[in-house]
Amino acid sequence: MLDIPTVLTADEILDKAFRKASKVDVRRGTRLDTVRQINISKLKSSSDVIVSTLGRYVKSFPSIEALSPFYSELIDVTIGTDRLKKSLGAMDWCRGQVAKVSRAAVRDMSSQNSTARIDELRRGTYGRISSLVKQVDGELKFLAKARSTIKKFPTIDHEAPTTVIGGAPNVGKSQLVRRMSTAKPRVAVYPFTTQEVSVGVFERARARYQVIDTPGLLDRPLSERNAIELRAVLALRHLADVVVFVIDPSETCGYTRGQQERLLSSLKTEFRDVPIIEVENKVDLLDSGSSRMKISAITGTGVDALVDEVVSALAA
Repeated sequence: MLDIPTVLTADEILDKAFRKASKVDVRRGTRLDTVRQINISKLKSSSDVIVSTLGRYVKSFPSIEALSPFYSELIDVTIGTDRLKKSLGAMDWCRGQVAKVSRAAVRDMSSQNSTARIDELRRGTYGRISSLVKQVDGELKFLAKARSTIKKFPTIDHEAPTTVIGGAPNVGKSQLVRRMSTAKPRVAVYPFTTQEVSVGVFERARARYQVIDTPGLLDRPLSERNAIELRAVLALRHLADVVVFVIDPSETCGYTRGQQERLLSSLKTEFRDVPIIEVENKVDLLDSGSSRMKISAITGTGVDALVDEVVSALAA
């Protein structure tokens, strides 16, 4: 799914096509035959480049219907499924039109007996082909951005037992994932730092487990959450075998205990079939005295015990 070629602009595609056509050199029979074959070969060469380039885009973007629910919804949230299909449809239309115009011009040139007319037909067809490609320039630019977004998607092993780390922004989820696994998510001290879903692994008794860091969630209804928050919801909904919900009792994350507790309550309602392990992070700053497991993602305190708890929950 991530193997999508660089998407060129309309001008870049045309430059590539006409540059290749300019290298065509055919010597055959009379001057008329030579001019005819050179112009036909140039036209075929340029149109073949355009048709194959646009066709490669259509084939390389993932088929939404064939994707897992996680990836298909992630594309819808971050890119827009209908918009992506529209752009790919435009590529299909354009390559079909370019091929049609080229074939018609080749037939016309094949019957001409004037070198000037043959040259004129080729130049006119270049103009029509250029116009067709430029009509989809906006769609090409959209696909370039979509490619950039898709290339950042995490590679998910849907067969591996999976733990999703959830919680409000800035409670220490990324630091915890670093402690638990091979993942190296970016960490900073302001909300919505984790812009992407990060994936790591850890092992216990030769078994391999997947752990996923998600963007922070705010305590508000699903319909009011932004695109970043929705990515976290998708991870919880489609990937989680176990959720580790991280609470910051010190409130240095910028959210009160009450806000975090309400978020936990709402997630329990939305994901009632997924086991949730509740942990309090930043025990190095504050121990609330509650019965929840206490950890410090910064110092590592309690993290090994948490991993053991996760493995037990996954085995249950």
